[in-house]
Amino acid sequence: MKTKVTTDKAPSPGTSPHSQAIIANGFIFTQGSIYLNSEGKLLEGTIEEQIHQIMKNLQAILEAAGVTFADVVKTTIYITDMSFYPTVNQIYGSYFSDPYPAREAVCVKELINSLP
Repeated sequence: MKTKVTTDKAPSPGTSPHSQAIIANGFIFTQGSIYLNSEGKLLEGTIEEQIHQIMKNLQAILEAAGVTFADVVKTTIYITDMSFYPTVNQIYGSYFSDPYPAREAVCVKELINSLP
């Protein structure tokens, strides 16, 4: 059994065939998040503002599922430019506390350029 999670405080999937989150077997699986505002528009601003927007989107989805960042056990970060990694790491870390989730970071080249 699975349950769909939705919130208007984070970007909607729109016509894309995915959900903001799914709860299944006691686990919550969230959609990937980029720096879209709740209206689905890319946030113009600094890298710091964009990272905070991503984290706020995820926070809203987690809250809609009835949990917080304190409940997260695993994350994946996709980053388009590794020179931003220290900034990403600092801001990401401000949303979590020890024990931190297990994490992987993957550099991808075309993530943002592939958006419609």
